[in-house]
Amino acid sequence: MRNIFLFIRRYFNFVFFVVLQVAALYILFHYNKFHEAVFSNVANELTGNIGGKYNNVTYYFHLKKTNDDLAKENEELRNKLLSNFERPDTTQKMMQDSIPYDTLGHHRKYLYREAKVVNNTVSLPNNTLTIARGENQGVQKNMGVIGPTGVVGVVINTSANYAVVMSLLHRQSKVYASLKKTGETGYVFWDGNSPLYITLKNVPKSAPLAKGDSVVTSQYASYRFPQGILIGTVMDIVDDKTSSFYTVRLKPATNFFNVQYVTVVENLVKDEQAKLEEETNKINQ
Repeated sequence: MRNIFLFIRRYFNFVFFVVLQVAALYILFHYNKFHEAVFSNVANELTGNIGGKYNNVTYYFHLKKTNDDLAKENEELRNKLLSNFERPDTTQKMMQDSIPYDTLGHHRKYLYREAKVVNNTVSLPNNTLTIARGENQGVQKNMGVIGPTGVVGVVINTSANYAVVMSLLHRQSKVYASLKKTGETGYVFWDGNSPLYITLKNVPKSAPLAKGDSVVTSQYASYRFPQGILIGTVMDIVDDKTSSFYTVRLKPATNFFNVQYVTVVENLVKDEQAKLEEETNKINQ
């Protein structure tokens, strides 16, 4: 108690001055409309700035949950797209199987599963990604993998809870593609050099082609990917005079330096297609 009195006695003049200042400011801002408005604006701006900084900090620490929620929502929305269903031929009698149908009689062709990327390479001759989904979650070899902006690659190996994806930046990668504007087809591969570019070949020179054109998955890639998924955009066009086809350098639609979430694509009718083609090949041998 004695120390408190000594403190007040020692700093009495300063404390008294502060009290008078607070009282004066209160009277000024409370009874003067102009000063009250100015004070209110300053206080609101200061409070808003502090609140904004606080929200930015809390938002940063909630980013993981936000990304998880968005990935799950994206999976649900993809599975509801009409393009994932095909209408059966109604001119002949069809037997329904275990593949789900919608109310219009379209059967589901593609099923989507979101997955988190836990490992990724971009500087090797054959680059891969590891995702946290495996056989226990329905992921199998040869399934296509896409990201928020376009094609990522193809599943090449699986374990119980993980899978390895051959990215487009892999020398054995090959995706059948088409020009979005005109539909001419070719295929996309990586030459093993810069991870910033991939190559499109076998596009005929009769096709109108310009820098910035979009290249998407073609109908010939439907075994793994839905038609129309973006692969990349045209950056350079090589006009080889000795060939009837262009060699086109593309910028990948997927930023492989920052892949965090992907979606695994399951073709629910691929076994039927593969069986038919295999039987046909045996007949033709």
